[in-house]
Amino acid sequence: MNENVPQVLWSIAGVLTLVLLGFAIRAGRRLRFLTDTPTSKAKGVFIGQVEITGRATLAPPVRSFLAGAETVWFRYAVEEEWSRWETETTTDSKGRTQTRLVHKTGWTTIDRGGEEPPFTVVDDTGSVLVRPGGAELEAVEVYDETVNRSQPLYFGKGPADEIADSNHRRRFREQAITNGATVFVAGRARERADVVAPEIAADKTADLFLISCRSGSKVEGSYRLHFWLLSTLALFPLPAVGWVNAYAAGLPPDWPLLAGLVFGVAALWALAWLWMSFNSLVQLRNRTEQGWSLVDVQLKRRADLIPRLVGVVSGLRDHEQRVQKEIAALRAQAEATAPWQPGPDVAAVQTTLRMVVERYPELVANEAFLDLQRELTDTETRVALARDYYNEIATQHNTRLEIVPDRWLAPLAGLKPRPLLTAESFERAPVTVQLARG
Repeated sequence: MNENVPQVLWSIAGVLTLVLLGFAIRAGRRLRFLTDTPTSKAKGVFIGQVEITGRATLAPPVRSFLAGAETVWFRYAVEEEWSRWETETTTDSKGRTQTRLVHKTGWTTIDRGGEEPPFTVVDDTGSVLVRPGGAELEAVEVYDETVNRSQPLYFGKGPADEIADSNHRRRFREQAITNGATVFVAGRARERADVVAPEIAADKTADLFLISCRSGSKVEGSYRLHFWLLSTLALFPLPAVGWVNAYAAGLPPDWPLLAGLVFGVAALWALAWLWMSFNSLVQLRNRTEQGWSLVDVQLKRRADLIPRLVGVVSGLRDHEQRVQKEIAALRAQAEATAPWQPGPDVAAVQTTLRMVVERYPELVANEAFLDLQRELTDTETRVALARDYYNEIATQHNTRLEIVPDRWLAPLAGLKPRPLLTAESFERAPVTVQLARG
């Protein structure tokens, strides 16, 4: 064996171990992030990191390129197969080179595309706009077909020019989120620029922006499997190289060395896990505090907004009553000024009547009362959703304080038990709506 080979193997094994550990910790961070974030209702989506499940809708939907399905998002790719002979030069352990012809085949992407317009996620409480640009998409495969040159699809949906060394076979694939499909979205919500409402979009500071056709529980299960599988695989590369070296030298395995390598990798994994867990606990503490602030914001909104709306509606009602009285008085005055005419002399009071009409509100009292009723209902729903969001994340927060091993790290992250909210525990009393009569 070449003297450089063992060193190369150790280097490769070390890099592979670090890569596996890196992907394992990445999957673990995402798993903890998802389990620590409650799933919100559409009307309960507030600014910050959120999860939501609902039906993806777009009107009108976009038609996919290959399958022709009605979708809210799709992406396609066209690949062409090639084959050719290539020269390959190899060097053996004694430094002798050898050149030979090798037949190679493969696939080259010759066309790709798709559309990702903003769409809404709808549930039983309302809808939230989602901008999928920059998200990790887990869509459904809606088209997969391989054809040869004699079939219409070959040039019908593919480029007119073929690549060099083509085998005259093309593969057409397409993934999509169909209109009305149930999706799971985890990302950061922000305020929309066009209306006062939240939207979920890409954010460089967000830990995760995922749109999946799988349920939230299946997404979490996938990350959990990846975390433990990759963590286990990371234990093997370095001990495997130690065993291979001993075998190549004709020696028995050095079990203390192999055990030391396993222990070293396990210790490195433990340090990475502690770093990941501590940071996730800090993030959980901050999201819990944010959840409480959302409750307080909604309570203040209720306390500030409703009295103003009541005042506006009361004013409109009183204004209507005054206008009706003034119109009736003007009508009587007009009739009194022209007793000899068959109808009232409107021209006699035209100037005054025009001024009254200009003061007449465009919004009638009935519509104002309906708006007030809708705003009251919407406000109370927002308060309830904010309370439920806080209770869910506070429950997860308190659970972390009790389970092992998180309970040992919780004091370092500053986690303390958080009380759950009940209807009686609100500091701000409900607003009483009383419309005084004018």
